[in-house]
Amino acid sequence: MTGRRLLAFPFCVGMAALITGCGIRPTEVPTDFGAAPSQVQCSPAEPDVSTRAARGLPVQVFLLCGSSLVAVDRTVRVPDGSPDSQRRVLVAQGLLDQLAATPSAAEKEAGYTTDVRGGMTVSGPRPGDPDDTLRLSNPPGDLTSFALAQLVCTFSDSAAAEGDGSVILGGPGKEPLRRYACTDEVRSRPGTEQPPSSTVTGG
Repeated sequence: MTGRRLLAFPFCVGMAALITGCGIRPTEVPTDFGAAPSQVQCSPAEPDVSTRAARGLPVQVFLLCGSSLVAVDRTVRVPDGSPDSQRRVLVAQGLLDQLAATPSAAEKEAGYTTDVRGGMTVSGPRPGDPDDTLRLSNPPGDLTSFALAQLVCTFSDSAAAEGDGSVILGGPGKEPLRRYACTDEVRSRPGTEQPPSSTVTGG
């Protein structure tokens, strides 16, 4: 029996690094094998471009994926011949509706979500507002940081704004209008980085 114990002991010690048996606790040595592979792909299958175009105006909206904003292709319907001022509002409402819509099954599987809630509407400028103002039915300041970042980055990168990377937003009340910008920091960290903004004269 003694010989068997002596033979078993070195075997047990040698296997301690692989298993936790034999009553020997492995030494806790930090190791770095790189980041674990992410299960979030953020790249859902996209429909055919010609199919999207047939359904309406091709646009992009920013959805949440992981902790970042990622652009996703969508379409919005805008009647032909709409005046520019009306067209801007129609595009903005279409974008807002797309942001509030539940992501598709493929997008959900890829990890996409949205923090924009349904039921919100957008209208154009009031008298005295800058021409490119968009007024939301909810004050922008009442939105979550994620939802505001989604709206600002989506609107500022669309035909709903002037194309300079910013958008003027207001609410239904007398709150001052603010010009919001979408930055790389906001796209990377929408939960902690508020879109830079400045007060706009008017309204």
